[in-house]
Amino acid sequence: MKRYDRLEEIRRLDPERDALTIYRLTATYEFPWDYSRALELALYRTYAVPSIGRLLAETAELTGRSQKRYDDTALLLDTVVEYGFGTDQGRTAIRRINQMHRSYDISNDDMRYVLCTFVVMPKRWIDAYGWRRLSRHERTAAAVHYRTLGRHMGIQDIPDSYEAFEECLDAYEEAHFAWDEGARRVSDATLDLMASWYPRPLAPLLRASTLALLDEPLLRAFRYEPPGSATRALVRGAVRLRGRAVRLMPPRGTPHYARQNREIKGYPNGYRIGALGTFPVPGVPGCPIAHPDDSAAASAE
Repeated sequence: MKRYDRLEEIRRLDPERDALTIYRLTATYEFPWDYSRALELALYRTYAVPSIGRLLAETAELTGRSQKRYDDTALLLDTVVEYGFGTDQGRTAIRRINQMHRSYDISNDDMRYVLCTFVVMPKRWIDAYGWRRLSRHERTAAAVHYRTLGRHMGIQDIPDSYEAFEECLDAYEEAHFAWDEGARRVSDATLDLMASWYPRPLAPLLRASTLALLDEPLLRAFRYEPPGSATRALVRGAVRLRGRAVRLMPPRGTPHYARQNREIKGYPNGYRIGALGTFPVPGVPGCPIAHPDDSAAASAE
């Protein structure tokens, strides 16, 4: 197989009818490393929406159990990619995702925004750093895949095209990105987690490198000091160089799924899909996080 043969295979498929097949080929054969990095940053940027970042801080899932939260999120999402929506494994993963989200008061707008990041950020990352840009077939298939996932999650008013996902994401971030102390704690914990995957002496360098990959709106929302132009150029240039090197390599012969990533640390002896994630707190009906506005309203009554 030659380097661009799989892209030709993708172009022979129908991006609507064969969306999962195309997405699987793209994410697990063509760009497995890039998709992992892009989806990490996709989830990370959602913390800059205070209603999302604050909730994550209050649950302590990403500040006290960062590795488990990372592992479970990656494994549940990738289970659907590997097995499909109609399989026992895929249905179990979606059921776990829904059970977790329904334990908290999360707005439809926030859920839709997170879905948008899954569609848009991998395309932007790969176009900037991948060994080739995503094709229209691949962009369309990604939008269809996540639109299907969104419907299974009960999300309303889902964008109907890649362009609509992108427009929704940009508008939501412009309207909602803002400083929140809890969100900053979640951000710092996530940066610490990413640094922990490598030898400890490299932690400061890895943190600086990650910040150099963030855009200005994210840096402002978290109140990070912007990296210098030289640091940013060096880091981004190095990631682009990696993409050029991959272009010269033979194409992958086997798929690479998230469960094979070295960053997944919490399940050395395997895992059950139905046991992944968090579970409702016994004896606590509804959202287990206190909401000051709700308490004030109850007192007024």
